[in-house]
Amino acid sequence: MSILYIVLALVVLQRIAELVYSARNTRRLLARGGVEMAAYQYPFFVLLHGAWLASMALYIPPATPPNWSLLALYVLVQPLRIWSIASLGPYWTTRIITVPGEPLVRRGPYRFFRHPNYIVVCTEIGVLPLAFGAVEIALVFSILNAALLSWRIRVEERALLARRSVD
Repeated sequence: MSILYIVLALVVLQRIAELVYSARNTRRLLARGGVEMAAYQYPFFVLLHGAWLASMALYIPPATPPNWSLLALYVLVQPLRIWSIASLGPYWTTRIITVPGEPLVRRGPYRFFRHPNYIVVCTEIGVLPLAFGAVEIALVFSILNAALLSWRIRVEERALLARRSVD
């Protein structure tokens, strides 16, 4: 099996594990009175990430040797992803869900950045295709991701505004 397919399989497994964790947290947050904001955005993110992975599997020749430095950069941002998810704990989801009256999480990377996981995602979407020489995939999906994230962050900031005043 090629390095490309091994890497993509690991990324897919990571994403599946995150979706399972997110779904569990989503159910619990909604049961506690959480409110989902802009649910209509969610399918666009699922489509973007699925198409990103599929495009690499379909358009990058399997025998393409990786740029090990860029692959290492991809791996090096994973601790920030894990730290972000762990810091939010039961509040982490792939959706925008807010529980009215709950204080905002201000530990971990959230002490320094409002959206640290998005830094990771932006890095991943650009760097992983570049690690296999797919400049076009990196460029197209980075632009699409930036557009979606700018939309999502505006919604998240509005959703969290009331909770910021609780702190």
